[in-house]
Amino acid sequence: MMDEAAFLEQYDITAYRAPIATVDMAIFTVLEEQLQVLLYRRGEHPHKDRWALPGGIIDVGVDVDLEAAARRKLHGKTGVASPYLEQVATVGNGGRDPRGWSLSVLYFALLPAEGVTLSHGWGAAQAQWRPVTEDGVDMPLAFDHTELLTAAVQRLRGKVAYTALPAHLLGEEFTLSELQRVYEILLGRKIEKSAFRKRILDAGVVESAAGRKRTGANRPAQLYRRRQSASSHLFPRNLATGDL
Repeated sequence: MMDEAAFLEQYDITAYRAPIATVDMAIFTVLEEQLQVLLYRRGEHPHKDRWALPGGIIDVGVDVDLEAAARRKLHGKTGVASPYLEQVATVGNGGRDPRGWSLSVLYFALLPAEGVTLSHGWGAAQAQWRPVTEDGVDMPLAFDHTELLTAAVQRLRGKVAYTALPAHLLGEEFTLSELQRVYEILLGRKIEKSAFRKRILDAGVVESAAGRKRTGANRPAQLYRRRQSASSHLFPRNLATGDL
């Protein structure tokens, strides 16, 4: 009887047709008082010249796991190595890619606009930030990326209401007013200032930036940093309902 080592030795991994396996990225930032997503115009077939989410085929010789593939693609497009990254969904069927049966693992990433250098590599003729309106952008996207973007936006907006994720859209140091404004942009409504500050400070998701302050035309404002535990913190009440 064949043992497992002998079985694996003679096993032919190419005996079955494999699907095209990719990761796709909904990369979000806040620019010009709007939530924006990174799109690129494809420079190669299929869907040449159409806009799409960044991503690409998983390289089994390089990527040790799915997150490694996502981070490699993200770094190549933005120059950012370690933003907030979350897996959203896995989709797959025989009709989403004209090259054949394909599956894709969708991630969203949050990063501050500062320090981002857009790359036009990997067949991308052009890359740019586009405003998110409702649950998507004002143009059709290649493949099924319109649906993928909608899923990512809905996941992000849903989590904003009870987590500290918006802090990942700011730089290393920020004021509470800047953090509040990011929440307001994502939620689409104003938040009462004193209640918001109490919610954030009581939750312990930020810490003082060693007494540093931001100076400008107005009174100097205390600077804060995101705590390492902020990403996993859940607020006991939902900001989307106005219950601060």
